This record gives sequence, structure tokens and C-alpha cells, in this order.
Amino acid sequence: MEENQPKTGKFSLNYGLILGAVSVVFGVMLYLQDLHTSQSTGLMIIGIVLAAVITFLGIQNFKKANGGYLKLGQALKIGAGVLLIGGIISILYNVILVNYIDPDAPSKIMDARLGPALEEGKITQEQFDQQKQQGLDFWWMGYPFILIFNVLIGLAIGLVAGLILKKNKPTY
Repeated sequence: MEENQPKTGKFSLNYGLILGAVSVVFGVMLYLQDLHTSQSTGLMIIGIVLAAVITFLGIQNFKKANGGYLKLGQALKIGAGVLLIGGIISILYNVILVNYIDPDAPSKIMDARLGPALEEGKITQEQFDQQKQQGLDFWWMGYPFILIFNVLIGLAIGLVAGLILKKNKPTY
């Protein structure tokens, strides 16, 4: 009799929703602390660690639901799926943030990115203004890159988790 195998899509969706919810809570927390425009490497690392932990848990729970077996391809699918769903939710939060909650956020972020170069004399005020305006005009183009980056990170996390947790079913 054939076993009812769990679907990678279900685990991707469930853990992607969890990652998205955690990301939104983290984003709101940053907003309340006025750190949502920060370009801190530490905050980026925290986000990646959260994504890695949630994705690893999703892959691990899929393995449990699959009778203790996991193929590398399944881990890759779950990793990419979790970060894709989480990324979509994060982008939706970001769209709400920059359009309704804090419309000045993109300008503040561009100031944080370009400010050090202006202060160090690497660019002139005119170059600063021009680059800032271009960044603001094409702000929306960052969203597809965020999704692509998320999927690549998800594949990397899925690869590592898959190599750690991989266990093939016996062929007999």
C-alpha cells in the first residue's frame, strides 16, 4: 500500500508564512525603534539568521513527516519556496511602509547609503542629489531583486540543510 507522502509545497507555504510573519514583526519592531531606514550589517545578518532557522525547521519537519527520509531536491525546493513566500510578504509590508506608514523612508535610506560618500568628499552635492533622485525614481525595481536574492539564499540554505539532513529511502 502506498504511503501518503507530504508535499514540499505545503511545507514551503506554511514555513514561508511563518517567515513572512516574523519578518513583518521584525520590521515593525525596527520601525518603532526608528531603525527601519538603518543600513546596519548586523540587522541584515539577523534577518538572514531568522530565515535560515525557520527554513531549517521547515526542512527538518518535512523529513519527520516523510518517515525520516529527505532527498536533496526536496530540501532545495523547500528552501527556495520558504524564502520566496517570506520575501513576497516582506515586500508587501515594505510597500505598505513606504506608501502609507513612512513615505519618507526611501529618502532616508538613500541619505544613509549616499551620505558617507558625500561626507568623505567622494561625491559632490550635485552627484549626491542626482544619485538620490535616480534611486528614488527606480525604488520599485529593488523588489524583483529582493525576490531573486531571497530564492538564491533559500537555495543555499536548502542545500546546506539538505546535505546535513539527507537520508534516501532504501531501494528494496
